[in-house]
Amino acid sequence: MKAFRKLQVLTGALALGAVMIAAPAHADAAPAGAPDGKITVDVATVNGSGCPKGTAAVAVNKDNTAFTVTYSRFLAQAGGGADAVEIRKNCQLNLIVNIPSGFTYAIAKADYRGFGHLEPGATGTQKASYYFSGHSATSSSTHELEGPYSDNWQFTDEAAGAELVYKPCGEQRNLNVNTELRVSAGEDPSLKSFMAMDSTDGSIATVYHFAWKRCD
Repeated sequence: MKAFRKLQVLTGALALGAVMIAAPAHADAAPAGAPDGKITVDVATVNGSGCPKGTAAVAVNKDNTAFTVTYSRFLAQAGGGADAVEIRKNCQLNLIVNIPSGFTYAIAKADYRGFGHLEPGATGTQKASYYFSGHSATSSSTHELEGPYSDNWQFTDEAAGAELVYKPCGEQRNLNVNTELRVSAGEDPSLKSFMAMDSTDGSIATVYHFAWKRCD
């Protein structure tokens, strides 16, 4: 499995990137830019405490270079009387990525952003894993914050060139994205700590960036 080159930036918003884990099949480098045909991403299934029914949506950007998964209730918290089930939240998405004939794709980068409030001694963890249906290998990343902390957070993982791994040409392989937030209580368990994705507008906007190749 290809390793990520990781960029970690604790500034205004979290970015997390991932490379997909299926081998390319008979693909030549595509011309610059995305294919002209329409790209659609449909949610086949969505499961998890971080994305109850009706709280996750997917949209493709106008130039077909990325898609965005938006959540509205993805928050983990600990301490301050929070229930034990609130400590960890996750969301498993199974996505059908419909692309123009003659092309295949990899995920070169994914951008996550969020906000965390962690009391002294508390920790917050963000994890993500990516794989194609029918393949056992999984690409994953983990990022942590330590209290005291009260600010936006940002991470970027990115793959390029030889590190990109493409979905096999001509095969329908659903893209699976599993994300998780976990928070531990701080030194004073009466004080609440939490980690959310994108508190600025009440929802996370996670952008997954495509890399393209033309198939034979």
